[in-house]
Amino acid sequence: MKKIFLLTILAMLGFRGLNYAQDKTLTGKVKDAKDGAVLPGASVVAKGTSIGTVTNSSGEFTLKVPVSVSVLTVSFIGYASKDVPVSTGFLNVSLDVASNQLEEVVISTGSRNSKRTMTDTPLPLDILSAADLKSTGQTSFDKALQYRVPSFNTVNTPVNDATSLLDPYEIRNMGPSRTLILINGKRKNTSALMYIQTSPGRGESGADISAIPQQAIKRVEILRDGASAQYGSDAIAGVMNIILKDKFDYGSATLTMGITAKGDGKHIGFSVNNGSNFEKGYINYTIDFSRTTLANRPGKVSADAEADASLGFGAPLAQVKSFLALKPDAGNVNGQPENTAAKFLINGGYSVGEKAELYYTAAYVYKRVNSFANYRTPYWRPTDNGLLTPAGQTYLGYVPTFQGDLNDYTATIGVKSESNGWKTDLSFTTGGNKQLYTVSNSVNRSLGKGSPTYFKPGGYEFSHNVGNIDVSKQVNDKLSLSFGSEFRAETFTVFVGDTSSYVGSGADSFPGTTPNNAGTNTRFNFGGYVDLGYDITDKFLVNGTLRSEHYSDFGDATVYKISSRYKFTDKVTLRGSYSTGFRAPLLHQIYQQQAQASFVPGQGIQTKGVVNNVSPQAFALGVPKLTPEKSTNFTVGLGLNPTKNLSVTFDYYNIKVKDRIVLGSEIEGTEAGNTALDNILTSNGIVAVSFFANALNTTTSGLDFVVSQKNVELGMGKLGINLAGNYTFENKYTSINNPKLIADADKSIFDRTQDALLFSSRPKYKVILGFDYLIKGININLNNTLFGKTRFHQNGLDANTDTEFTPAVVSDLAISIPFSSKTTFTFNVNNVLNVLPKWDFIDLKTGVKTRYDANNNVPSAKYYEQYNLITFNGRYSRVTYDGSQFSQLGTIFNASLNIKF
Repeated sequence: MKKIFLLTILAMLGFRGLNYAQDKTLTGKVKDAKDGAVLPGASVVAKGTSIGTVTNSSGEFTLKVPVSVSVLTVSFIGYASKDVPVSTGFLNVSLDVASNQLEEVVISTGSRNSKRTMTDTPLPLDILSAADLKSTGQTSFDKALQYRVPSFNTVNTPVNDATSLLDPYEIRNMGPSRTLILINGKRKNTSALMYIQTSPGRGESGADISAIPQQAIKRVEILRDGASAQYGSDAIAGVMNIILKDKFDYGSATLTMGITAKGDGKHIGFSVNNGSNFEKGYINYTIDFSRTTLANRPGKVSADAEADASLGFGAPLAQVKSFLALKPDAGNVNGQPENTAAKFLINGGYSVGEKAELYYTAAYVYKRVNSFANYRTPYWRPTDNGLLTPAGQTYLGYVPTFQGDLNDYTATIGVKSESNGWKTDLSFTTGGNKQLYTVSNSVNRSLGKGSPTYFKPGGYEFSHNVGNIDVSKQVNDKLSLSFGSEFRAETFTVFVGDTSSYVGSGADSFPGTTPNNAGTNTRFNFGGYVDLGYDITDKFLVNGTLRSEHYSDFGDATVYKISSRYKFTDKVTLRGSYSTGFRAPLLHQIYQQQAQASFVPGQGIQTKGVVNNVSPQAFALGVPKLTPEKSTNFTVGLGLNPTKNLSVTFDYYNIKVKDRIVLGSEIEGTEAGNTALDNILTSNGIVAVSFFANALNTTTSGLDFVVSQKNVELGMGKLGINLAGNYTFENKYTSINNPKLIADADKSIFDRTQDALLFSSRPKYKVILGFDYLIKGININLNNTLFGKTRFHQNGLDANTDTEFTPAVVSDLAISIPFSSKTTFTFNVNNVLNVLPKWDFIDLKTGVKTRYDANNNVPSAKYYEQYNLITFNGRYSRVTYDGSQFSQLGTIFNASLNIKF
């Protein structure tokens, strides 16, 4: 495969090289006109052609052009483009800052109309370049954000079936469904997957951002503020706008390889970004292939706990010890699953008049993930009915496999035009996410020897079609106006499994979807907004937005937002906003109903049920139909620019959500056994039931801060220092809304385990300290990420005990070496010091923390039972079943070779 990659790159280079015969070579350097700082990544293009390059880390470039070329066009984000006459010798190019270009960076996310530079914006924004993401060394977009944005968190869970297809993420501890994802300013479709396991993000769904190829990204804009008034539902916590590469500067091919320090989790990836400029437009495309192999991190299993009837299986100790002698980890496979992905993306534009452009974007992703369920030991499942063990061999149990096949697509076509100062953007977007599952090496025990060993248990699909029209005008020097509307139609489908996957006890590990739980549901909504921006003075800006929405399934919602900023001087800016917001219940949350096999501490794997919000069972329980969440969001911030190379921002936020939708805790039957709840459980053959409800009122508040110092002279190079952090003051519920039937039975849909998953399982704080050192063209990047503590209360813990993951610093090193203007080699060591998650038991009465030692129970013997309950007798000893605040894989090495052509 490596030879194929190399030949492909050489072929591309050779093909392009045919066009450069009889060329001349130009060299030069690009700098900031004001402070002389070099500008790595600046675009240098022979005017009137598609021939170009970018400056290296020293701001220098080398470019072969036809002898007829007389002018170079030099450009860089945030600077005015410049035409430079070609002359003999070395070209020194100085670019001036262009505020209008910076304004365009902000307009697409920060406001629907008012154009403001980063210093002037009334809203907190993070803007990350492609280089920022690449320097993390992470192989997926979501993990790169984890180590760049303090308020952004994502988590790997050790084993959670379909959750392995995409990890839950969130901004400001608000869950994945409260951050709106945009691509080039257009709404990205939600994933078909809803997290229902005991993991962060439970009961929610978000867009699959891990599927977006990093090679296609130009920059990322993250608005850390409620934006329902601008964009509608799903923007309570903020908005992430992914801007794709557009006008073509150069082509590139990147080969990436990686491996963990333990020698597993091998990664190989190959991507090509290319395109072309032509007389009236451009096209830019990316192709990306990757494969990551299994990284296994099981724990050592306790024989005594396995043999214990209350903790394990009540099997003879001798039998358990005999098996564990062969498989000390009880055959379990958990950590990072095998992942194969193919990604295709195209972005283009075409001039259709003097002031009009047709634009289009399309992306398709295929992903396959192979993971494993818990190993079925011979004392857990005494037989496989001879279906999985070859004849003549001793039966040693079996490990069911779980395969997820994901297809995700999105496409937009639109027209932007301008007439008499009125700017109009008319677009249509379609998108969808489909996931189908396969279980193999398993059996349906109720079918005996007639059971298959391969099952298709069903899957899910979500799709939407979105139409937008946005109109704006700068009425005069002080007043700007914009308005627009959006129509969206959504469809959610649950696919039925094959009969053998659900009949009787169902496929062991992942029962299939029954026909009565499958089906398709749809809805539509229509919304409109108006946005006004007014400069009261040169220093004082006020912006207001009003939005109204109508949904076909629950009715209307009206929200608003007011934001402002005041510049005391060019060095001190005060900003703030207040908004109301809403989030419509997902179709998944309204209609998904299923039986699910889950780990129950002390009881092994049990089948539980999720009844949908409109089902007869939910009606019998007195569960009201879901309504939108309502929110208020207040932010106030301070921006400081003490010197030209130093900038500081502080932003306080306070988010209150009323009628927050949650997937409640598993409710078991009563001791009397004669209630409607008991009848529901008995008739469905499940031990507990969960459902969605507008169950909580919550408050989340915190502080974001960013300190950036650049151009520090150090030796023969220049050092940049970046300090960014997030600290959570409050993240809690203020009240629980229990249905009367549940409350009368002295039960609650929100228990301490759900409380932990929703609130305390995310870091209390996170701080990123980064150093960028540039010397003789070599760029050295050292990032240190401090993950604050997280706390869990797992099922099985006594009322006086919690578990807490201790704070830890993860250090990442990246060294980028330009071999030439066209070839760059980058070496990354992620988690240099091999820092692994560590957790303690906490006695809530005394505050004493105890680190349990599985190999020596003294002096922690009092936690013996609880340790085994929450780790499934040691299977998940490193992170527990719920995961931790950072990766469990330890040190990872990655290397990449990028060749421009």
